[in-house]
Amino acid sequence: MTSPTDSGDAANPKRYHHGNLVEALIAATVEIIEERGAEHVSVREAAKRAGVSPGAPFRHFRSKTALLTAVAEQAMNRLTKAVADAQSKVDSADPIVAFEAIGQGYLEWAISNPTHFQIISSRTLIDFDASDSLRDQNEAVRRKMIDLLTQAQQQGRLAPDTDFDHLVLAARAFVYGLARMAIDGHFPEWHPSEPPSLAARRALHLFMSRISSKAQSQAHPEVATRDR
Repeated sequence: MTSPTDSGDAANPKRYHHGNLVEALIAATVEIIEERGAEHVSVREAAKRAGVSPGAPFRHFRSKTALLTAVAEQAMNRLTKAVADAQSKVDSADPIVAFEAIGQGYLEWAISNPTHFQIISSRTLIDFDASDSLRDQNEAVRRKMIDLLTQAQQQGRLAPDTDFDHLVLAARAFVYGLARMAIDGHFPEWHPSEPPSLAARRALHLFMSRISSKAQSQAHPEVATRDR
């Protein structure tokens, strides 16, 4: 049975239903961000939009940071699914292709979900370290990237001395930068001939192809010399 505190006002009965307060507050928070920006988010404003009393949310979210962290957790769940879906569409036997699919899934999701991308990206808005969900899923993606690079190296696709940690960092920075540029509207200045999402995907593919080809030429310099 829902307490009087949770039932709150009946101002917006379509927004909140029994047992769904957390989801309603998260949805209300996303609305606020999309309309006015993250700086205007407050727990009380989210409660008002969700149609509950001002004190109702504080049993779940004791601060604005906690509320935004919940939005980030929702975003991470969706991002993880988008990456998994992208990987399911490619040849899993090719580690370079599977590695690129992680980036492509990230790009597609980020460009399609700019509000969630903003929240999940900004460590100043959320308490990343306090969230087991955020830390575990982030680490799972990082470990998957390392595993794929290890497979690629074992197949002779990467040079024996490849520094995986720095390569993962470079790949993450590259994809993050592409997503940020697309969302912030920079592509018309730098690459006006294609839609931002297409340009970003092609840029990532170029990045990955250069990593693989350069690594193979380093591992087999006689091939690179012969091909000149």
